[in-house]
Amino acid sequence: MRRSHQELKQGVMRSLEAYLRAVGPKALGWYVDQEGDWQELDAEGWAHIWCELRERNGLILKLRDTPSDAGQYDFEYYGKSLDSPLFANNPGAVCAASFWLPPEYLETHGPAHVRELALELADPLPFNSGHASLSFNFLYRPPGFRSLCFRYPGMDVQVLRDIAWNLGTRMRGAYWLTFLGQPVLGELGGVAGLRARLSSPDITVQEMEGARAVITLGTWPEAGDAEQGHELPLYRELARVLEPWLYQAPPTQDSAADEDLRRWERRFLD
Repeated sequence: MRRSHQELKQGVMRSLEAYLRAVGPKALGWYVDQEGDWQELDAEGWAHIWCELRERNGLILKLRDTPSDAGQYDFEYYGKSLDSPLFANNPGAVCAASFWLPPEYLETHGPAHVRELALELADPLPFNSGHASLSFNFLYRPPGFRSLCFRYPGMDVQVLRDIAWNLGTRMRGAYWLTFLGQPVLGELGGVAGLRARLSSPDITVQEMEGARAVITLGTWPEAGDAEQGHELPLYRELARVLEPWLYQAPPTQDSAADEDLRRWERRFLD
């Protein structure tokens, strides 16, 4: 969201409340304090979190079910004051939020329920872009992680901190649910123009209030499998439509890693 936290705080609080209603109040039990230490999310901890969201101009929130591993439930938020000197000259800086669910939640409740939850979480937020997807979830990258990324192209790889510094109003890619706001939706000709560019009957485009839309690729999110020839044609179709607006991570000093990242970012295009 290319807006400052002060404009977003009420929406972020509503989205977090909706997430807690869905997963239960005990799903998130810990948070990271300003010193980087994990603290228990008891009544006092929750009072602190809501106060931080209401009163701070910028903040980082990390809430999780467990401090000891990657966990199953997770809420992360990077809120910024975009007119502060730190961000005033950075058009890529955004406020960003993520909500995690374990695969068991999807299997138990089904994809229609998860899709409705994603819409409920997105509704209060004036997003420029967003998505819901299967994703790798780890504290430390396991051996062979690179090959897993290329084998399963439908799996997301996300470091929200980095995205919140650089994404701007661009799109991360094509996902099971891809949320489109402005300016990209307008440049695509709105919902009607977007529908006209997508031909598969298994792709649906739903209009949302506030000149926004969500694109759904099939019934279930898919990981794909390049070794088995499951190359996710719906994802490829959407990626081709979004290509002019796709995000490309900034280069680092590791040229080999940058080359792998470019290949992964273009996995549905090349």
